[in-house]
Amino acid sequence: MKKLTILFVLFTSCVLWGQETVTGTIIDNQAEPIVGATITMQGTVGTYGKLTDNQGQFKLSVPNGSYTLEIRYLGFQSYKDQVEIIASSPLDIGTITLSEGTEQLQSVEVIGRARTDYNSDYSFSATKVAIKNKELPQAVATVTKELIADRQAFQLPDAVRIVSNVALTGLYNHYNIRGITQGDDGQVINGMRTRQYYFLQPITSHLERVEVIKGPSSVTFSSADPGGTVNMVTKKPLFEKRSEVSIAAGSFGTLRATADFTGPLNESKTLLYRFNAAYQEADSFRDVVNNNALLFAPSLSYVPDKNTSLNVEMIYNNAAGNLDRGQPIFGAVDDDYDPNSTPITLNPGAINDFYNTREIILMTSFSKKLGENFGFNAQYMKQTWDEDLKEHRADAFRQAFDVDGNVVPNLIAMRFAEREQAWNTDNISAFFTYDLKTNNVTNKILVGYDATRWERRIGGANSARDYLLNDGTVGRFRPGTSDPNDFQQTADGLLVPVVPHLDLTNPFNGIRNTNDYVIRQFEIPANLTTSDGIYIQNQFKVGKFSALFNLRYEWFKDIFDYEGINEQEFKTSAFVPRLGLTYELSKDISAYATYLEGFQPHTNTISLNPTGEGFFWTASPGRFDPLESSLKEIGAKAEFFNGKVFANLAIFEITQKNILVGDTFDLDNLTTIGEQRSRGFEMDISGYVSSNFQLIASYGFNDAEILEDSIEEFVGQRIGGAPKHNANFWARYDFMNETMKGIGFGLGAQFVDERFTWYNPTYLPDRVLLPSYTVFDAAIYYRPANTGIQLTLKANNLFDETYWLGGLNPSRLGPGAPRNFLLNATYKF
Repeated sequence: MKKLTILFVLFTSCVLWGQETVTGTIIDNQAEPIVGATITMQGTVGTYGKLTDNQGQFKLSVPNGSYTLEIRYLGFQSYKDQVEIIASSPLDIGTITLSEGTEQLQSVEVIGRARTDYNSDYSFSATKVAIKNKELPQAVATVTKELIADRQAFQLPDAVRIVSNVALTGLYNHYNIRGITQGDDGQVINGMRTRQYYFLQPITSHLERVEVIKGPSSVTFSSADPGGTVNMVTKKPLFEKRSEVSIAAGSFGTLRATADFTGPLNESKTLLYRFNAAYQEADSFRDVVNNNALLFAPSLSYVPDKNTSLNVEMIYNNAAGNLDRGQPIFGAVDDDYDPNSTPITLNPGAINDFYNTREIILMTSFSKKLGENFGFNAQYMKQTWDEDLKEHRADAFRQAFDVDGNVVPNLIAMRFAEREQAWNTDNISAFFTYDLKTNNVTNKILVGYDATRWERRIGGANSARDYLLNDGTVGRFRPGTSDPNDFQQTADGLLVPVVPHLDLTNPFNGIRNTNDYVIRQFEIPANLTTSDGIYIQNQFKVGKFSALFNLRYEWFKDIFDYEGINEQEFKTSAFVPRLGLTYELSKDISAYATYLEGFQPHTNTISLNPTGEGFFWTASPGRFDPLESSLKEIGAKAEFFNGKVFANLAIFEITQKNILVGDTFDLDNLTTIGEQRSRGFEMDISGYVSSNFQLIASYGFNDAEILEDSIEEFVGQRIGGAPKHNANFWARYDFMNETMKGIGFGLGAQFVDERFTWYNPTYLPDRVLLPSYTVFDAAIYYRPANTGIQLTLKANNLFDETYWLGGLNPSRLGPGAPRNFLLNATYKF
């Protein structure tokens, strides 16, 4: 036993003492450094890995011995060599040039992004297959996981708000993009459509990046919002082993924990895995509001050779909290309204309210190269969603009346709702690619088919609102048309509400007894919507000139009261084209122009349509002509500092028509005469200014105008929820001198111009103008040497500005959080 111990000590000592340094530089065929290339050294004593830094360089310490050196980077041919590490002989492999061509960019994303900076130089979202952003004739803004981590953006709205011309419309997961307020309540994950991400804000711990594809993208995503699409890209397995855990605590009772593990499962690295998990318990600065979440996201990739790849992943997301409908205020109808007339903490909900959701998503991606130039690709996604809601909220009519029909200003009319519903969503996408390449011409053809199926199962809803009639039933009181003598009255001359009013001078958030409410029961009918699309895409390049052409034909069907006695079926179809041109002005700068169209049946807009929301549970909106949109855009993309800084500038015009307008309580009189237009300019800049100074900045301007509406005074006004200007900045600087090494600082600012509340149906024509705001954030980072640990102290709203993110209507404003702090510890190993 003693001899074994001595041998073990000697062996261990040799391993520890016999380490040598391996260095090198990795560049592309244009002599530009490749940032984030994966360096792997596999030998008999173990496997060691590193990523290249901002100069394309790496430094790796390994024990003496024989190794297989492998260098990988997406879109380039891998490099392999046998090396021998000898004692007292550091090895410099020199400069290695990786070549493009033999190993193309992934057709379907099954391997994760290896870079670790604010830039992502490619996207799958806009064209189905990977394309370098500088070659894409359309603005795509990317928020990487590194930027998300540095800014501690745990939820999606905190991540995307740094993008130009993206503005939050309130407290939900809902945005105004390029001056156009979103209509769809879905979200796109890995390019596949989901349903119901509108109310609760999804967390970001399992996301590799978030992409905002500007303009209507129906040619890629079928039905898509005209302003833009938010695509969440999940983390995929990597060839090298990485492990990361973090814990955080902060203001408003926030506690968080996340984990991220990835690497190969076998020696040949043909089977890879990734596992992400997150847990949060958090209250809010808002009264009786909390946001708890539990997420698991495992993923497996099988890459047996360069011709075949398969990825399977699952997302389990359980969220439990409250549906925060916003802050009610005094005097909202008149121009003299004051958003400070009530505290920003005010929430009319009760402590026994809740909103619980459970989601399970299964996704599969497959790619097979069938020949030197021919390939097949397919994706499938299955989503199940369940929600359970109980809430007290301010009524849309908001006013409380006395018997003479006068508004009682200190009372807010309330309503109560319970709801349970569930649905399934299926997506399938399959396409063939054919690549032709000569000395000066590259031609990539894509032909495919995709389909979506969303089935809402039968659900149920209970509601209580309005006033009690003398016979104990319920009636709606409208001053001037209703007889107050028909309604029950209190001794002090007030109408008796079904749900007690909220007294703004003495609000009550305790447990509300709902047993005495006069409940109206309602069965949510089943609904089925399907879409099928065939499309062709051709991307060709001749010298410095390239073009991207798409044509899609879409069939859409909506069946209301699916398999019920009142089943209604409506069908529609559309051609959707895109044409984009790009010209390389120089090695680092290219100019582009794009024209594309959008198509969105009203089944995908109705749940958020201010006018037609009455359709959601009572009839099919498929009878109306679909929303149509178009985008004209010219711009330029540039790379600076040897590709470390990327910039996109764009000038655009978006028009949408066939907007549903009219009276939500008179569905027969709705019509699609609405039209809106947004013109503007934007720029986004991100990357490394130096090896220790990284930044992202954006500015957006849009002139968003209502061209036609059923309310005449709205014509010529700004679109609700659209600020004319917004600007964002975030930078991180890490000290390099010996005294301050390991310490870094982050500083950011966001400016949002004044904008109207966005929800303006006919029955509630008043909307208010929310003030502009500028909010500063800051962070301190500390990384002890050789530990793999980083501590982050983040301060949000540094100067404690009172501001409003947006508002649904005057009685439902979305205040921003006051100054708050978060302390995070991350360990990478």
